[in-house]
Amino acid sequence: MKIKVKTIYKPNTLSKKLYPLFIAKVPAGFPSPAADYEENKLDLNKYLIHNSAATYFVRVSGDSMIDAGIHQDDLLIVDRSIEPKDKNIVIAAVNGELTVKRIRMKKGKIALEPENKDYFIQEINEDMHLEIWGVVTNVIHKL
Repeated sequence: MKIKVKTIYKPNTLSKKLYPLFIAKVPAGFPSPAADYEENKLDLNKYLIHNSAATYFVRVSGDSMIDAGIHQDDLLIVDRSIEPKDKNIVIAAVNGELTVKRIRMKKGKIALEPENKDYFIQEINEDMHLEIWGVVTNVIHKL
């Protein structure tokens, strides 16, 4: 299944919900009896959104980016103010159809690469209309 943008959302930056942030890092190995002291409050808007006026969320449909950690129904945080660079993951409109892919820019040529070996790289040619809608900065998915 080709990966597509399923839904687009705008962030609600008016929300001031703060979550506890603890000093101790959680080891991925053996549990640590380290301090469980609350360090600060974490505002997810400040942590995940750097330019609220240029940020939006999209819900993903498909599996062409699974090797980049992007799965079916994940939420992507996208920033339109970031200039896309080689190897960024972007939201792109190719001939009017939205997709999420890794952009490759080499020697004046542009390609959109999936992160799933079952899919092919899409090289952009002069007959195609490409519009970059933004750079993906974060992915949110349920475990």
